[in-house]
Amino acid sequence: MDSTTIFLIILPVVAFLYASVGHGGASGYLAMMALFSFSPEVMRPTALLLNLFVAAISFYHYWRSGYFNPKLFLAFAIGSIPLSFLGGMIEVDTKIYKVILGVFLIFAILKMLQVFGKERNEIRPVKMHQGILVGAGIGFFSGLIGIGGGIILSPVILLMHWGKMKEAAAVSALFIWVNSASGMVGQISTGIKLDPNAWWFVFLALVGGYLGGYFGSKKINSQGVRYLLAFVLILASVKLLLT
Repeated sequence: MDSTTIFLIILPVVAFLYASVGHGGASGYLAMMALFSFSPEVMRPTALLLNLFVAAISFYHYWRSGYFNPKLFLAFAIGSIPLSFLGGMIEVDTKIYKVILGVFLIFAILKMLQVFGKERNEIRPVKMHQGILVGAGIGFFSGLIGIGGGIILSPVILLMHWGKMKEAAAVSALFIWVNSASGMVGQISTGIKLDPNAWWFVFLALVGGYLGGYFGSKKINSQGVRYLLAFVLILASVKLLLT
């Protein structure tokens, strides 16, 4: 079995897992592409493209289940959308890109292992200036490295007691979509083009993302798969930081 076949088999599994917790999965896609030695020029727009489809499906399921809080979403989106576009326009040196992505994957690993970001009973409203600052920071790095930012926003919402777990997942799903769209527009404006194979990746991610969003908005808790993905993220992070 060649490396391309293995990549295509793992891709829908990653999409399933991320969609089940309200994420588009960019950190997982980027980790896989890093392990399979994709170039940053291919990684950034491909991950954002996959995010657009998987996050949309995930958001749809959470929205239908009544978990979406539009006020909470707007507090973060106001700052994130323009900064994601700005980040997408910036060309990053390959070595610097690998270091930044490697560090962000460590954050994703901690989230997958549920080290932080656990649900609390006490909920308090987010202040607008807090939401704008948090959204702007996450949005900038989202466009810069090709993630949607949900893997960071979701635990922040829980840590700050701004929402419940399912509510955080619903807000993160739409947050990922708008950041991915803005970041991709920023990248395209600089002349970056999509790899032709990206549309095959989209099809497989849609299959996994649809199932993940459906079951995740219900009751599924794939702890074993989380550990498996965390292991993959660790391998990718080590490779990025050491090469």
